[in-house]
Amino acid sequence: MGVIRGHVRVFYQLLINTLLVSVTNYTVWFAITFYTYLETRSVFATGVISGVFLVMTALTGIWFGSLVDHRPKKLMMQISAGVSLTLYAVALALYLVIPHEEFRDPASVPLWILIVLLMVGVIAGNIRTIALPTMVTALIEDGTRDRANGLVGTATGVSFLVTSVISGLLVALGGMLWVLVAALVVLGLSIVHLGLVRMPPGASEAAAPTDGVDVPTSRIDLRGTMRVIAAVPGLSALIVFSAFNNLLGGIFMALLDAYGLSMMSVQGWGLLWGVLSTGFIVGGLLISRTGLGSNPVRLLLMVNVVCWGVTLLFPLRDSVIWLTAGLYLYMLVVPYAEAAEQTILQKVVPYERQGRVFGFAQSVEQAASPLTAFLISPIAQFVFIPYMTDGAGARLIGDWFGTGAARGLALVFVLTGVVGLIATAIALRSRPYRRLSERYVTAEPAVTG
Repeated sequence: MGVIRGHVRVFYQLLINTLLVSVTNYTVWFAITFYTYLETRSVFATGVISGVFLVMTALTGIWFGSLVDHRPKKLMMQISAGVSLTLYAVALALYLVIPHEEFRDPASVPLWILIVLLMVGVIAGNIRTIALPTMVTALIEDGTRDRANGLVGTATGVSFLVTSVISGLLVALGGMLWVLVAALVVLGLSIVHLGLVRMPPGASEAAAPTDGVDVPTSRIDLRGTMRVIAAVPGLSALIVFSAFNNLLGGIFMALLDAYGLSMMSVQGWGLLWGVLSTGFIVGGLLISRTGLGSNPVRLLLMVNVVCWGVTLLFPLRDSVIWLTAGLYLYMLVVPYAEAAEQTILQKVVPYERQGRVFGFAQSVEQAASPLTAFLISPIAQFVFIPYMTDGAGARLIGDWFGTGAARGLALVFVLTGVVGLIATAIALRSRPYRRLSERYVTAEPAVTG
């Protein structure tokens, strides 16, 4: 695979440890979303959860990137898991002492305290998502990093597969109780395991500046990060394109659970996500075997075309089969987008700045999703659902499109897909796209010192 001799074992140990933590955090995230909807039956509440989560992710990305660059990466991974474990323990105590009737009101203060505790715990895990690609740069030879990124995508897919099944079953069996107990056990094991991993000399330490300029560890250094991004022609366009792609993610996060749960039980929805997650695994394995080709920038935009097309087509019928086929294709191509962006950044960004650039990219890209999540969920609840239940939409297209709350959500997906396809076609013909493609081909690979 092109892993530097002697480092292959370390790479796989980090991958396994990250898989354990990802399973834990995804389980908590899926479960609290499922639990809130099942207790409150409020699309608006689940939309607000998604929006707040993504806002917090966007606000912390740059800071997390600075921590990764300025401190030992293994230590930051351990701190990340420790913070999550502590917050989950507090959340479990709250869940046990508060009467469960309090969690059935979407305006309940204890419910939202529980949600915020769990969200912050999950967000603390994002330190790992920033640290891991910088470790790929340190451990993997240039030219095969795209394949290593594919394996990282496969690990993410495996975590989705395990998580979706576990979270649905655990919520059905005991609400949030067994979800939080399992999270505490797995996170504790992951901290112990990471403590036993021996990093190669220099691979985990804070990166030393190659340009002789750096900032104190307490500073975020947004200005320096912006200079690095501006110095690479088309890099800002890459981040903008990825942010645009995440507009789709905001709509999915806000509405997809409610749409799926309108067709099946929480157990069935969780099991379906287990099946769908195999698409993520297959996509990652394909990348690890074949790579991304000579132009990952074009590939990134073509993935946009597929994702928006899926969003347009799968809601046209009120069918679990259409939903499953569309989401499987979506899951299959998403690893290509993630691996393409990581591979580009790993090649053109100096190693000592990669944590901050990855964190900045995460912040900017995730900022797009809250916009749609906050806007779409109330619009869907108060406009599109009534429109397709007993409003003009039901009378106009209800004969062939269907009527009811679920068809209101479906109409949101269809209209979003149309707008997304038009915008992506414009982006493919833009000058920044051509400049970024040329820059990737001519760039010298980043050095790790």
